Amino acid sequence: MSRAFTVLFLCTGNTARSILAESILRHEGGGRFQVFSAGSQPKGHVHPLALKLLAAEGYPTEGLRSKSWDEFAAPGAPQIDFIFTVCDNAAGEVCPIWPGMPMTAHWGVDDPAAVTGNELQCEAAFVTAFKQLRRRISVFAALPLASLDRLALQKQLSAIGQDSDRTAPLTHA
Repeated sequence: MSRAFTVLFLCTGNTARSILAESILRHEGGGRFQVFSAGSQPKGHVHPLALKLLAAEGYPTEGLRSKSWDEFAAPGAPQIDFIFTVCDNAAGEVCPIWPGMPMTAHWGVDDPAAVTGNELQCEAAFVTAFKQLRRRISVFAALPLASLDRLALQKQLSAIGQDSDRTAPLTHA
């Protein structure tokens, strides 16, 4: 087997969507990926509903933590092959200079942590985000990454984020 590709999922707070994506790719990637998540303004904790959902679905939760994207731009950080923003805010922010030349794409998903309402409504928002991310990550993990040229691969990565599975806007605070 060739080396594992390194993937970084970015979101502003690194409490929900990027955490879900990190766990999903670790599980679905079959050891072909080294996966991380981070935030531009990490909140310092993982949302409890993200952990609850991942555990209920049989996805790994060990080692998940909210952390700054600065960890991945520092000397000695792993060289990132792919960076995916999963929230619209992070996609518009000025990112650090990443070592190497990672491929990037925006895979925006509505923020389940911002949903207000009763427990069932909040849990449903997390399930929706989880399903969207799992679908996109499954497509990504199935790509013949080593055999696609950079331009073809970039088109595929962007297309994954353009899927039409986003639901109507969620109820925000």
